[in-house]
Amino acid sequence: MGKRLHSCRAHLRLLVQLCFTALTNGYAAGFVSGAIYKGPGKQFCLPGLNCYSCPGALGACPIGAFQAVVADRNHFFAFYVVGFFLLVGAIFGRFVCGWLCPFGLVQDLLHKIPFVRKWKKLPGDRYLRFLKYAVLALFVILLPMTVVDLVGQGQPWFCKYICPSGTLFAGIPLLATNPPLRAALGWLFAWKGLILAALLLLSVAVYRPFCRYLCPLGAVYGLFNPIAFYRFTVEQDACTHCGKCQKSCPMDLPVRDAPNSPECIRCGKCLRACPHDALHSTLRRKNAAETAAE
Repeated sequence: MGKRLHSCRAHLRLLVQLCFTALTNGYAAGFVSGAIYKGPGKQFCLPGLNCYSCPGALGACPIGAFQAVVADRNHFFAFYVVGFFLLVGAIFGRFVCGWLCPFGLVQDLLHKIPFVRKWKKLPGDRYLRFLKYAVLALFVILLPMTVVDLVGQGQPWFCKYICPSGTLFAGIPLLATNPPLRAALGWLFAWKGLILAALLLLSVAVYRPFCRYLCPLGAVYGLFNPIAFYRFTVEQDACTHCGKCQKSCPMDLPVRDAPNSPECIRCGKCLRACPHDALHSTLRRKNAAETAAE
């Protein structure tokens, strides 16, 4: 019974990822016609990196929405999107990355492919992890606000020049159904295709390279991990320092010392790996306390 429960918990995250991706990108007519859904749902942000231009997307990407506002010559501050970041971050933190982001799902599936060697991290990982904060500051905030055209209009720099999720879920499906777009291909799509290909290939050998090193949305949510409603705690009295939590962590984090690291995507593998039940999430502790009271 215990092994069966453990197996169910191990597959629950994948099921949630698949269902959430299908629901939030469920406009099937868009993939058939090559047209972008422009209904009322596009006024609202989805928590993950869901590209606005994906033919199946029913909502907007918060990074794309933020850039659209700050780059617009008639707007100065994205109150709605910043409020969205604060609300989602304060409740979930990087749980969104581990359970709800479509591009995170793609990386997870690719990492399941057998490979001659799997790396826990890239050389220079300690410093490479700061790249996503540089991407957030430079490509999401500063460049869209400051580099403008003659009429004062900026560009969505991250979406236009980096975002691999947009290339995969929007660029490629739109090109497949629109011959005029294929005829207009240039260096920009080749550049973004190269970024996407590099990240997809790297995902086979290294767990979630985009989430680790480049994703600005993960950078935002990660700042909330220590204070989010959903966070992890370690019962030091029960912990034996066996190290199994870190060995099980695909992000190779020192779980016992930093259970709420900004790098943690809340996949839950460390919770299942702890043999002494010393590691808990806030929700699990609440349920345990309620059970004990009964």
